[in-house]
Amino acid sequence: MAPFRSVAQFGVVLAVMGAVLGPVPLGSPAPPHGAQGERSAAMAGQEQEDSRVLAGRRIVLSYSGPTPPAGVLQTLREGRAAGVILFGENVTSPEQLAESVAELKQAAAEAPHPRTLLLMTDQEGGKVRRLPGAPELSARRVGSAADPVAAAAESGTGAARTLAEAGLNLNLAPVLDVYDEPDNFIDHPERSYSQDPATVAQLGSAFLAAQQGLGVAATAKHFPGLGAAPRGGNTDERPVTLNIPLSQLRARGEAPYRSAIAAGVRLVMASWAVYPALDPHRPAGFSPTIIQGELRGRLGFEGVTVTDALEAEALAPYGGAGDRALAAARAGMDLLLCSARDPQQAEDATEALAAALDDGRLDRHAFTDAVARVDALRGSLG
Repeated sequence: MAPFRSVAQFGVVLAVMGAVLGPVPLGSPAPPHGAQGERSAAMAGQEQEDSRVLAGRRIVLSYSGPTPPAGVLQTLREGRAAGVILFGENVTSPEQLAESVAELKQAAAEAPHPRTLLLMTDQEGGKVRRLPGAPELSARRVGSAADPVAAAAESGTGAARTLAEAGLNLNLAPVLDVYDEPDNFIDHPERSYSQDPATVAQLGSAFLAAQQGLGVAATAKHFPGLGAAPRGGNTDERPVTLNIPLSQLRARGEAPYRSAIAAGVRLVMASWAVYPALDPHRPAGFSPTIIQGELRGRLGFEGVTVTDALEAEALAPYGGAGDRALAAARAGMDLLLCSARDPQQAEDATEALAAALDDGRLDRHAFTDAVARVDALRGSLG
């Protein structure tokens, strides 16, 4: 672990450790008494908006190469995207990244009803870093540090600073998967803190609290847990079924999310694996039982849900981008991650959502609730 560079930084870590032992929610505060009327009025205004704009406000798009395409900038000017996910291929230098981020933000600012653009990447630490810089320690190395909580907090601080300096405001981290077997899918790249769910809960909460304390939203993933996935169990490459007893799934896979939710995590990403103990027919991100029942109902999460990559090969049996977007929205996913580096993927997802909203296949009240959660997140970030 790198040494603390100042007394102030050490104080931040001590504060985070206190937050982990006695969590204080860091998410958006509950609306004040009497705000229901304002919320209803806002929803009524949403209902009058073009369906494609409403649908787009649930989409995260992506593109290839270092320069934002003209079509992407136009989509942002029309207000038809909530955010953009960036990958290593989008970055050639700090100067180029700053220019691209400025272009994206300027386009979003020109929308009829401008909102803060969600600009995100995967900056977990170790091998999984899209941008150069902190955090350098992998989750496994954090878990084996002399002072793991301090190391996790310092990693969260480092991630926040790296993203904020680049103009980004959302990190698709930390990973809360509790690995079962050494060298399995999640442990091999050192993406898991521990085999102990209590340790994962404590360190994941320390990471996210430090990161969100500096204004960068955190995402806990991959609900309800990929820690039992075998070495070849990558949902990006193939369908994955995890036959875990319900008691084990809840005691290990879901347990760290209780702490993360108590610590105020802003987003939760769902897994694309199938969990027969909860839903034998659908991947987690397509399952109302898992998203509405387990995550929102049982664990009480009220923040933003986000899909994993919509182009994942685990979803091959479920049709194209439009079909997948529709299934995710029906399950209760708020943000849809169109990360194939192809803007057409986002267009297809948007069109499918808009059509389903217009013809009643998607409930308008639930739809506008999802948009409102995303909008509230956007409004809380710089």
